Amino acid sequence: MAAASTTARADAVELRSLVAALVRRFSLSERADMLCCGLTVAQAATLEALREGGALRLGPLARRLGITPSTLTRNLARLEADGLVARDADPEDARAARVRLTTAGERTAFRVEQQERAFAEGILARLGPARRGEVMRALAELLAAVRDATEECCPGAFDHLMEGRASSGGRRGRDGGQDGCCD
Repeated sequence: MAAASTTARADAVELRSLVAALVRRFSLSERADMLCCGLTVAQAATLEALREGGALRLGPLARRLGITPSTLTRNLARLEADGLVARDADPEDARAARVRLTTAGERTAFRVEQQERAFAEGILARLGPARRGEVMRALAELLAAVRDATEECCPGAFDHLMEGRASSGGRRGRDGGQDGCCD
């Protein structure tokens, strides 16, 4: 029994290490892609949230992004200065504003989405068709296990954090190349 416990512990350490490395590497790739477009990862996530959700009030947008309102305000100031988002009066509450993508913001969000999708396609191509389905099923199973474990310790937390996200719970993928990105 002690050997099984030791193996389970070692597997848990390896799982955390592999997931951390995967997240770190995706994050580095994502940052490189966003820099190509003149955006931070947070700004790209804001554009993506507005592209998916339409015009949003600041509170719901901050919750969707998982950031504080003050962080969102700084983020939006740069996006507004770059002409990618605009604030309009909320028709339901004159004291509030809704943030929306401008035409330039829609184009940039679309380009970022294309880059992300192409990047993910490139990764899947490296796995080959035989392994692709297996890896995707394993990742979906891992995500379900994380959701179940999170639900046990913090009921509702996973759903709250994933609110407004695609069912995969992540960003959609990107194009990897710098030629013509976000121009």
